[in-house]
Amino acid sequence: MQIWTRYRDVFMANWHVGFTAFGGPAVQFQTFHERFVNHLGWIDEPTYQQIFAITQALPGSASVEMLFCINTVYGGFFAGTLAVLLFALPGAIGMYGLSVGIAKVGSTLPNPVYALLSGLNAATVGIIALAAVRLSERAITDKITRFLVYLGAIMGMLYTSLWYYPVIMAGCGVTTCLWDARFFHDALGFVKAWRGKPTSTEQESGDLEHCRWVCDSGSSNLSEPLPPPPLAYSKYKNGSSEVNLSHPQPAPIPSEATVAESRSAGTQVSFSSMTWQVSTGIIAFFVVTFILTIVLHAIAKQPSRGFSLFSSFYLAGTIIFGGGPVVVPLLREYIVSPGWVSPRDFLLGVAIIQSFPGPNFNFAIYLGSLAVAGTTLPSYLGALIAFVAMYAPGMFIVVGVLGLWRILREKAWFLAILRGVNAAAVGLVFTAVYKLWEIGYLTAAVQGGSPLGNDPWLVAIMGTAFVGGAWFKMSPPVAILLGGAMGIARYGIITR
Repeated sequence: MQIWTRYRDVFMANWHVGFTAFGGPAVQFQTFHERFVNHLGWIDEPTYQQIFAITQALPGSASVEMLFCINTVYGGFFAGTLAVLLFALPGAIGMYGLSVGIAKVGSTLPNPVYALLSGLNAATVGIIALAAVRLSERAITDKITRFLVYLGAIMGMLYTSLWYYPVIMAGCGVTTCLWDARFFHDALGFVKAWRGKPTSTEQESGDLEHCRWVCDSGSSNLSEPLPPPPLAYSKYKNGSSEVNLSHPQPAPIPSEATVAESRSAGTQVSFSSMTWQVSTGIIAFFVVTFILTIVLHAIAKQPSRGFSLFSSFYLAGTIIFGGGPVVVPLLREYIVSPGWVSPRDFLLGVAIIQSFPGPNFNFAIYLGSLAVAGTTLPSYLGALIAFVAMYAPGMFIVVGVLGLWRILREKAWFLAILRGVNAAAVGLVFTAVYKLWEIGYLTAAVQGGSPLGNDPWLVAIMGTAFVGGAWFKMSPPVAILLGGAMGIARYGIITR
């Protein structure tokens, strides 16, 4: 009876998420935190931060994997699967319906439609920018994570490639691991000693800072206060792998009893009942299927459109790290370059998926349906192939990793790596803001997309969404609808 009670709780907590989770992964992370940490209390803050870092470090849809992990912690594997279906299917069905309609339109859309889509894009950028700021306030726990959020953001803006984003996150994870092992502190102490300057261990270790968007300025006094800063994983202590948890300053240093209680709360969550052997087997099965798919795609002289579609999305789902910031440019390379989908239809899908609820990976359903046009495959089969191929790699890997979590979560070096990965992932959310800004303005003359800054009205829409969410408690769906309405209003004023 207890099992069915948990399934009922999972259904009641998630049935509406697929209809209301607007704004992409960055906003969805904030929504999950408010609901499952603050409201329902299914997990605590340290566990949430660990899950966030894990899902960002794994390929696939980070928001889907996070929702799966949270519900698996509460109700088990099948409860997590139910939550994922409730989250993904409404948006997937909607994107398939959109693809059927787009396949029947001409080469040019009416001008009001472009105005509507541009307004939706501008509002979405504002919402994601606000979510990025709020995520950074929790991800920044000391000087090194503050720097890594900044570094991840600018590195993601400067270059795009298949291998680049995973390398950024891996590099930031190694950086925090070396930082906690005092590698940089010892090097800095040697340089200061060589220059004849006194050193201070406490000064060099770097006090944990209060996580605010603008330091010491009070600029982040939002009408609704954010959750308290997360517990931060401290440095190595006397070579021990035991993790010591402490609150970031300026909060007072907690007592030993409080620290012990926090440590217990953050490390005794049961993520999975699988043994490490089963988890390793699941990951090995995925690796074999991945290699087999890629090899068959490479050696086939003229593969069918269905198999080419599956292999392309299977590869994309495997190498996309960080979800939203990477999915748009990567899928453009895989789907538009072969000529399966036109650039105009691709960018229309980009505008719509940002205003749709659910995961951004549902964009694959839209592209899969359009990609089989002109072949013997029906559109729904192309959408189904894309759906399975896009989501399967990430789900295989996250299920396997959950089984290994009980071994890894006690290792201080692993938690230090997660802290750096977390910071880099938040930085890449700012990258997503920039990339959407660059292609958000759609017109009949420039169907490939141009920067939102080309029209000041779109900048005003973006600012309205940001300020509305930050200061006036405007929900993401309302902000997006308002952005679309403002876009159409701007067109009406110009036309008149």
